[in-house]
Amino acid sequence: MSWTVNRLPAVWKRLSSTTTIVTKTTPSKSHLHKALPDSVFPQGYALTGLHCGVKKKADVLDLAVILSTSPRPTSVAACFTRNAFKAAPVIVSQEVVQNTNGRARAIVVNSGCANAVTGKQGMEDAWAMARETDSLLSNPGSTSETLVMSTGVIGQTLPIAKILAGIRAQSSGEKRTLGSTFDAWERAARAFMTTDTFPKLRARTFTINGKEYRMAGMDKGAGMIHPDMGPPASSSGQLHATLLGCILTDAAVSPRSLQSALTYAVDRSFNSISVDGDMSTNDTIVVLANGAAVATEEAEIDEEHHPEAYEAFKQELTSFAADLAQLVVRDGEGATKFVTVTVEGAPTYADAHRVASRISTSALVKTALFGEDANWGRILAATGSIPLSAPLDPTRVNVSFIPADGTAPLPLLVNGEPEKVNEARATEIITQEDLEIKVELGIGSESAKYWTCDFSYVGVFLRFYLDSPVSDELSGVRQDQWRLQDVILDQEGPAVVDPLIV
Repeated sequence: MSWTVNRLPAVWKRLSSTTTIVTKTTPSKSHLHKALPDSVFPQGYALTGLHCGVKKKADVLDLAVILSTSPRPTSVAACFTRNAFKAAPVIVSQEVVQNTNGRARAIVVNSGCANAVTGKQGMEDAWAMARETDSLLSNPGSTSETLVMSTGVIGQTLPIAKILAGIRAQSSGEKRTLGSTFDAWERAARAFMTTDTFPKLRARTFTINGKEYRMAGMDKGAGMIHPDMGPPASSSGQLHATLLGCILTDAAVSPRSLQSALTYAVDRSFNSISVDGDMSTNDTIVVLANGAAVATEEAEIDEEHHPEAYEAFKQELTSFAADLAQLVVRDGEGATKFVTVTVEGAPTYADAHRVASRISTSALVKTALFGEDANWGRILAATGSIPLSAPLDPTRVNVSFIPADGTAPLPLLVNGEPEKVNEARATEIITQEDLEIKVELGIGSESAKYWTCDFSYVGVFLRFYLDSPVSDELSGVRQDQWRLQDVILDQEGPAVVDPLIV
């Protein structure tokens, strides 16, 4: 459907002529991305990010290449969207994991075009990206070892010649920028970005049985965020977003154990975030474990043969994945708050997770958070709407606000009875950028966490205008989101409303 850009602004003008609209200052993101020492990154990887021409602006990176250079076999694990309309790169990557029995050495990522719902041509293009990247590996075999990820507009085909030329330029010569420094990692992270306002890059060291390992990763996402991902060939689940991420480690982990650990970690990290409640066709999280930190003869960590080492690795991966996932929520389109939703006292983890998800996706809860209204009734209504494996007893339910500054929690509901709330204290907590909503069901011992953000009118306008003539302005406005209304009001002429950017 075609609209004119000034149709919605006309509504805005009528509204603003009769209503006082209070704007907010965008929370600073500067502290979320800082330079890291080269020593914290895992050994045995070469990466880069470059501009190949998917995006129009020559200074915007749109292609990332990641290679394992370890002499040991590299294990791969991945979790993919369960959306029925899986994009071509998702299908290709699933086949690569299966065809190699969990051994792969490369990842190639483009941003600016999702290569989703693109038919036969899309599949051919995704395989072409994989084969071209294979040629950068030492001793490439007949089976592709490259996973492919794409993010951008749905329904458009890739400028594949430009992408292949960009990959080919990394083979040798003056255009080759593959490296292992912070700069190389940062360039790769920037090449993932679409409407993100900062590159989401993290690294850490950890120790298992006295041996030090390194783990680093990057992800992207700001809109269409409510992932539901599972391992290759997993059954279809609820349609919930685009989120792409990769985690690289120099630990040696067997393929089956790496997949088991990632599936556990994703359920407690990337599958536990929500920005707008929508799932994309391209969600993918990949982990490579190349063993570069250990001797070639040392055995891989395996859940059957080394249960204690495996459990330690699984918990490190889960914690690291949660850190990356939370960066996506903090960068949510139009978001002014970062909210942790904790559900305790559930019969099962699945019960707790479903309740936390429902609260995190409730439009009424999210708009109340944006309006800084301590309306706990909306939280309770969302909680009670989810069927559980055991009956919920309303007289055992507690709801509290937990401030991020470490001061005392504020009980709102105790054993099903409303508390006499200190309104000044409630306002003090809910006006903070970070806060926690805690719900205790009182019918079990299991718990789950979700991370979400508020829902603002700026987020709505961002979704309307991402693929319109206003879109060139939006790349700057995302840095200062609250100027968006002014940008829209200044536009004239026809536009086509957002054809789903993921």
